[in-house]
This record gives sequence, structure tokens and C-alpha cells, in this order.
Amino acid sequence: MAHCTNLSQGEIALSSEWRYFVRPDGSFWRTPNIDGSLDSVTDEELAGMDRTLDRRREEKTPVPCSRCARKLLLHWNGPAPGVMLELCEGCDSGRPAASDLIRWIGDPARRSQDLPLLFEMWETETMESMGWVFVPADDDPLGQN
Repeated sequence: MAHCTNLSQGEIALSSEWRYFVRPDGSFWRTPNIDGSLDSVTDEELAGMDRTLDRRREEKTPVPCSRCARKLLLHWNGPAPGVMLELCEGCDSGRPAASDLIRWIGDPARRSQDLPLLFEMWETETMESMGWVFVPADDDPLGQN
């Protein structure tokens, strides 16, 4: 993790590919940090972006779990086209990466620097449960020149 700062509105975490913003309630969003394009964006500027996103978030109706109809902790666009990932406390607590992310979201002492790894582990676990397989960029024959 290259960068992590505490702010009154939330915390900022930076990985090599993503910039994360964690709200005090454990909800978060991330945005691609393509070629380090967000490295020069200050934490305060990112927090300002969150205020805009937070207003939109408050206007949305909570999304129910497609499996049990409870309120989702996370409803996320997956890394493959048309794939929506759901994190439900009731349905996913038995899966290792999902239960780690559920505990992190619910922990008031959560550390933002833990989020990138927890999120990526959950995303991989969830995609694999749907039949997808993660291929590291170095192993991808289509990505090699």
C-alpha cells in the first residue's frame, strides 16, 4: 500500500491499480488509478468527490439480495461485463473471503489499508463461485506481445 490517510469524512487507501475511499460506516468506493493518474489528487479532493457520490448514494433505494431479499452490504459491478457481485451477511458469511470482508465492514476499528486485499480476495472468491477464473496478467497469453 503506497498511501493511507485519516480524514474526518473517511479514509483514503491507494493500491497500484485503485484508489479507495472508505466512509466511516464501512461503505466504500474505488476508482481506477490508471498509470498513476490519481497519484497527484489530494485526499481532500478525493473526499470532495465522495460528497458528490454520497448524495447520489443517499438517493438510491437499497438493493435486496437476489438470494434471500435482505439488504446487501455490497452490490458491485464485477470485472466481467454484465456481472453483478453481491455481498450479503446472511448468504455469504460461510465463505472465507466474504466473511473477512463482512467483519471488516462491521468493525468500527477497521483499517483502510486492509481493504484492497480484502476486496480483491472477495471479488476473486465470488467470481470463482460463478464459474470465472482469475488469470494474473503475467500468465495471460492474450495479454502478451
